[in-house]
Amino acid sequence: MFMVTISEKDIEEIITYLEKSIMNLTKQTLENFETGGEFQDTRKFLENQFEIRLENLLIAKNSSTHHLESGMKNRIIQRKQKIFEKISKQYRI
Repeated sequence: MFMVTISEKDIEEIITYLEKSIMNLTKQTLENFETGGEFQDTRKFLENQFEIRLENLLIAKNSSTHHLESGMKNRIIQRKQKIFEKISKQYRI
């Protein structure tokens, strides 16, 4: 498979989409949350979903997390942290 260099604009679009997607998934997951579950498990699930969805979006653009420049990887990591801080504050998980 030929890998393409992803632009800053593409990364921004992917991260923005991921933020909306994970926020919606968080809301749906917690609405369907059954008593007895662990919030920590919910957070792990959401973090795993973030990674899976990120990789799938990159693959759709003929790229991969393994082929991103370190600056772009750092940008994704920083945004992921901000997204999960926002989720933690909003949903207390």
